[in-house]
Amino acid sequence: MIKTFKKILIANRGEIAVRIIRSAKELGIQTVAIYSEVDKGALHVKRADEAYCLGHSELAETYLNIEKIIAVARKAGCDAIHPGYGFLAENSRFVQACENAGMVFIGPNEKAMKLMGNKIESRSFVEKLGVPMTKGITGSPKELAEKAASVGFPVLVKAAAGGGGKGMRIVREAGELESVLETTSREAKNYFGDGTIYIEKYIEEPRHIEFQVLGDNHGNVIHLFERECTIQRRYQKIIEESPSPTLTPEIRKKMGEAAVRIAKAVKYNSAGTVEFLVDKDLNFYFLEMNTRIQVEHPVTEMTTGVDLVKEQILIAQGNKLRLKQENLSQNGHAIECRIYAEDPANDFMPSPGKMSYYEEPSGENIRIDSGIDSATEIHSFFDPMIAKMIVWGEDRNIATERTVASLKDFMVHGIQTNISYLLGILRHPAFKENRLSTKFCDEHTKDIIENAEKEKEIAGVKYPVFAYILHNLNARRNENEDNVWKRIGYWRNIMEIPVEVSGNILLLKLEKTKNKGYKVLFEEELHDLHLEEISDHYIRFTVGDRYFKATISTDDKSTGWVSIEGMTWQMIRKDILNNAMDYSGAGKADSESNLFAPMPGKVIKVNVKEGDEVKRGTILLVVEAMKMENNITAECEAVVEKVVVKEGDMVDTDLQLVYLEKVLEEQT
Repeated sequence: MIKTFKKILIANRGEIAVRIIRSAKELGIQTVAIYSEVDKGALHVKRADEAYCLGHSELAETYLNIEKIIAVARKAGCDAIHPGYGFLAENSRFVQACENAGMVFIGPNEKAMKLMGNKIESRSFVEKLGVPMTKGITGSPKELAEKAASVGFPVLVKAAAGGGGKGMRIVREAGELESVLETTSREAKNYFGDGTIYIEKYIEEPRHIEFQVLGDNHGNVIHLFERECTIQRRYQKIIEESPSPTLTPEIRKKMGEAAVRIAKAVKYNSAGTVEFLVDKDLNFYFLEMNTRIQVEHPVTEMTTGVDLVKEQILIAQGNKLRLKQENLSQNGHAIECRIYAEDPANDFMPSPGKMSYYEEPSGENIRIDSGIDSATEIHSFFDPMIAKMIVWGEDRNIATERTVASLKDFMVHGIQTNISYLLGILRHPAFKENRLSTKFCDEHTKDIIENAEKEKEIAGVKYPVFAYILHNLNARRNENEDNVWKRIGYWRNIMEIPVEVSGNILLLKLEKTKNKGYKVLFEEELHDLHLEEISDHYIRFTVGDRYFKATISTDDKSTGWVSIEGMTWQMIRKDILNNAMDYSGAGKADSESNLFAPMPGKVIKVNVKEGDEVKRGTILLVVEAMKMENNITAECEAVVEKVVVKEGDMVDTDLQLVYLEKVLEEQT
């Protein structure tokens, strides 16, 4: 008979909390959510049976506050806690706190977590098992700087307690090392509570392949095959797939056996992942072990049919593994895309803000794991991942084509996302032909972004503008907007409507004809339009004999967002006055001496004071947002006139951080 918990607390937020709640409920287990005030209306709060607020927004007061979380779990009568991934998922203190409170931690035992969660100790342990690995050293930042040459450049600087690509940088020359060691150690301290770092030899053009393992409390360990996680940006995986198109059956068998050997040796008793680097000759090297459920676990679930979270919960309850290695197999191919709130064309700057529309693709063989189910605000306090889209196909080619089609139907308006960038990766010949390495994004990002821009140029703005204006004139109009046509009455004569797209003002002349028809003069060309169907965020129309459909929304600044055939445009009617906009001309200047935060965030370091002389490129201060450090640098030689923030301040994009007085070059 299978034993299950009665009630568990999920010590996390977002999509992983929602995903855990789903599996727990299928097992008949009640769930308790925790949240910060900014997450009050979040989906995981709505889906849980109970929910408790821990504080406003600071992670230290909410999702990282062990004492508060344990107190809530006790109050709610929970018998177990699931940490998800990130936050406290690999914190041995949290494991001990759960045990001290008489609750089960749904994860590995403290000893395994401490050993494998520390990159330095785990490497030493695994080396004794005879599993191949790259050369590495540890020590203080000073010692690392002195010994780095013995490893040989390039090297990889990593946080010992890190994960998720955080606290990790490549250094190719000795002169760059000192500053990288300082930054990485600070990030490690901020994110993981441990500033310890180490250096290992960096393998050029590697593939990143990981094996999913499950172990129970009775000595049983299995693997559920591999995931190819080679497509990464800044060491953060963005596309994962299973099975790996790289491995041969022989190498897959060897790597699977190595993963099980490591997990058995450490007496691993939960879901975990053993990660490897694989070189061009298919030699593999142990990288690390992640002692938690992984972000990318759904691709394994899609190809094996195993609910890993359910198994993880049942193992924690003391049940024996229900799965046998010989009965497991991979079926078809699955691809996961991580949808991020970020702007690829602006160096992937995180893009927090309010959505004006959100729609997920749906259909057979499509799975969406998300922490939201409608348009919402993406806050700067958290990781910028919005959702994960997982698509299954009979083989890799079919899975890729289905993923491309599904991404075209994933609509997010009001903020920037990486959807067009993901489409560019999946369509790239190197991806289709499996010519991959972890440098893929470094090598191809410029081309991918340029190709996306060219695709939009070829498509042109004509049809998106037609969709926007037709929808704007026929859908339910905003009663608060003020425009000339509202005052004199629509269709009293031929309308002339100016629309701004990418800084250009385009003029349309429209005349309404019979039966929802229109004649439109645009760029000296006359078009016959016919409205076929319209709703709040959808329009279907014809231009001549060509058929179009579009998804449309308007944000709180009256900017229109139009999506057609997987591409999205922003535009605004210039004949409408929006009460939310400031027309006084007193907005912030985009000049060398006016420095603002690139997004809402927290000031974590101030390097200058009033009167300091700075040169172009000098780092004035550092703003942390969405788990990223953003350097605010001087754009010219200048004198610091005023610093208006201090370390620890929360800042928004409309706050000027530093005032500089530009130093004029002497004329000769």
